[in-house]
Amino acid sequence: MKRILFLGVGNLHRADDGVGPALADMLTADAAFMAKGIEVQPHSGEGASLIHLWMGADKVVIVDAMKSGLRCGTIKRFDAAHEALHHGVFRYSSHLFSLAEAVEMSRTLGTLPPEMIVYGIEGKEFTFGAAMSPSVVRALKKVEATVRDEFADL
Repeated sequence: MKRILFLGVGNLHRADDGVGPALADMLTADAAFMAKGIEVQPHSGEGASLIHLWMGADKVVIVDAMKSGLRCGTIKRFDAAHEALHHGVFRYSSHLFSLAEAVEMSRTLGTLPPEMIVYGIEGKEFTFGAAMSPSVVRALKKVEATVRDEFADL
């Protein structure tokens, strides 16, 4: 049996950084989606534990906020199994070893899952206690549909 994993990375209390865990909550609340046998987990984004989580998985889809200088709400799809994640794009958090570093370390160690898709949603507001930006909320709805499509063949 294949091990399929969705990770919603971020912190719900830090405005746009909460986009990943918010999507994890939305997927977990959908009984039909959960019946597909997909592991759905929110995660803080600490790199070493990310590697441990996806080790042995066949397919991983990740959603995380990013800060790259693009317009707030911009969605980028990365095929992390076949392309490097750029250092700094997912590095706005307090973690020194974050998603991009975890992916590249896992690639070096030979533990990167054969399928790994990362959706980055450009954020603007990362203040603790602030509300998620309206453009990030709109992007979240688009990414939800896209993530569901990623798992449609299950």
